[in-house]
Amino acid sequence: MDQKIYEGKMLSPGLAEGRVFVYQDVLKTPDEFYDIDEDQVEKEIERFKHSSDYVAEQLDHLAASVEKEMNDAVSGVFTAHSTMLRDDSLTQEVSDEIRNELISAASAVRVVFRRWERRFRSMDAEVSRQKADDMRDLSRRLIHSLAGIRSHALEAMPAGSVLIANRLLPSDTIVLGRQKAAAAVLETGGTGSHAALFAREMGLPCIAGLEGIVDDVQTDAQILVDADDSVVILNPDKSQREDFKKKLDRHTQATNQAKKEADQPAVTQDGTRITVLANVGCREDTLHAVQNGAEGVGLYRTERAYLDRAIPPDADTLLDEMKSTLEPVADLPIYIRLLDVGADKPLPFTDPSREVNPALGKRGIRFLMDYPELLRTQLNALLKLSCDFNLHIIVPMVTLPSEMEHVRTCLAEEAEQLQISSLPNVGAMIETPAAALGAKAIAESSDFFSLGTNDLTQYVFAADRENSSVDHYFKDTDSVLFRLMSMIRQDLPDIGISVCGELAGYPEQVEKILRCGVNSLSVAPALIPQIKESIRNIRL
Repeated sequence: MDQKIYEGKMLSPGLAEGRVFVYQDVLKTPDEFYDIDEDQVEKEIERFKHSSDYVAEQLDHLAASVEKEMNDAVSGVFTAHSTMLRDDSLTQEVSDEIRNELISAASAVRVVFRRWERRFRSMDAEVSRQKADDMRDLSRRLIHSLAGIRSHALEAMPAGSVLIANRLLPSDTIVLGRQKAAAAVLETGGTGSHAALFAREMGLPCIAGLEGIVDDVQTDAQILVDADDSVVILNPDKSQREDFKKKLDRHTQATNQAKKEADQPAVTQDGTRITVLANVGCREDTLHAVQNGAEGVGLYRTERAYLDRAIPPDADTLLDEMKSTLEPVADLPIYIRLLDVGADKPLPFTDPSREVNPALGKRGIRFLMDYPELLRTQLNALLKLSCDFNLHIIVPMVTLPSEMEHVRTCLAEEAEQLQISSLPNVGAMIETPAAALGAKAIAESSDFFSLGTNDLTQYVFAADRENSSVDHYFKDTDSVLFRLMSMIRQDLPDIGISVCGELAGYPEQVEKILRCGVNSLSVAPALIPQIKESIRNIRL
């Protein structure tokens, strides 16, 4: 096979080699059963009706479940989708397409639903454009059902594969984490995107910006990924494989050396002790963190308990999930962030299309305040967890002091019902310019601050972290960010401040962060040994 060299941009460092696994959107893949014979028409129509009924029933179940946990407005989206599927005119149009064009049910769904989608998109009214999104979502569900798909496409990826994809969504990364990919190569993705964040969390080499690679490569092709130099080599020759192996050996040696000292405290050359914690999302992350010398968990992302579920977990299910994840660090400090969804992290049981600009809409605590049952379910589980763990609660996307006051009120009410007298500390995640500039007021209801530099960068520079076309504006090491950190410390000399964003994982930036008065860093488990070593080489 032809050799080809690609150059992109590094999202997560490292080196890897393996076989290609190409991941494509089901709506962008060709229908291999496009043509049918006349004697197959009735069978295909029956297949479509059966799948339509199945999807409608699933949507009815989803609507009922979501209504219990959230509200009628959200569950109504799924009820509306179910009603649309049962519309006789839509069913008739798909049946006619199968009969007149002699195409398969899946092909007819693609044609008819795309036609309806275009009709809605051509209308000026916002409600019509929302209906277009509804049609696309329904089309995807039906095609999956017709194909007999009941699981995520990434679950078919063999362990040790190099994933090739257009982009990765948070829901994709849930599955990817279980499949143990060797590396990821993406067509699109910014350095501040959640794909980048996830890759660094896993220590997964990742390169983006390789436009057209999904169509260029074939599954099972041999590939080398050098994320350190942002280079991908498809079908390498013997010389290239040998050079790559030498570089990989050197990289492994350096990593092993840092790991030897990982269990030792991180103390600067002039005696300042800096706590190094881990960002985790599942038990595997936590075990990895302990092996690498983590002194606790600085950020536990609870989204994984929600993103791969059709319905939200109840308090007991959430409690079991958190206990399983955190048991390896039961005697260490643990900082758990409340559910942080919205914008590029939509829940499977919510409808993200209802906001014109979701990145500036209902995210983090704003979302939870709109869905109080979700918030109270989490607080209930966290209070029970705090009886056995050294627990601290982080409130995401804080902008106003009133948001912190609201969480504290809800926490106190839940604690009273559970008859728990000792409440865990509650702190604000500083990731909006308003929160950084208004830190003094927010501190009146906060026991500590956790700086989320990924979103803070996004909002300071007005550059969507998921939009690769403005990636050159996403400057997460700019002096502006350090100035904001210094201002917070000057305003509040005694409050505990931790940085848990990607900035904390850049060894060359550690000294600048610490000079701003930061007490601790929380990084991906794979980065802990290297960050500790960087701290030991600093004289403040």
